[in-house]
Amino acid sequence: MTVAAYRDLLLHMEWADSRLWAAALNAPGAARDARIREFLHHYHATPLAYLQALRGRPLEIPELRDLPDLSAVARWARGVHRELAGFRDGLDEAHLDRLAELPWAGRVAARLGSAGPATVAECLLQLALHSAHHRGQVAAWLREAGGEPPLTDFIAWVWMRRPAPTWD
Repeated sequence: MTVAAYRDLLLHMEWADSRLWAAALNAPGAARDARIREFLHHYHATPLAYLQALRGRPLEIPELRDLPDLSAVARWARGVHRELAGFRDGLDEAHLDRLAELPWAGRVAARLGSAGPATVAECLLQLALHSAHHRGQVAAWLREAGGEPPLTDFIAWVWMRRPAPTWD
């Protein structure tokens, strides 16, 4: 895949997340649903962890208990996307081919038997897939919480001419 394709995956991810957040913050029961809050925290902690690792920084992920409500998690998640946008915009072909040093590789190897090398490109693909997986889970729970899950499909984003995220 090209740099442009990886940028599109990350742009779509932010757009889809912004739509899901709008739905979550407007769903009558979402603020009281622990699963929604936990998964929204988890699936934004993951890109932040990858971003910090890919930049060679120590992992600094806020604990869910330090984000007192769904609105606080949303503000933090928006900040994660701001950081990810800076990384995304600085991508080039050479960067994509670099091997990523992930501090959690030892734990993965203990669990799976190995944790072979992964490139930055493979890590970015993982972020897009991981995010889509958890967006689907949260969307189902939003319906249970009285909300209406938004359309977040990649192809819908393309057909809509790649709209920018709306965080308001």
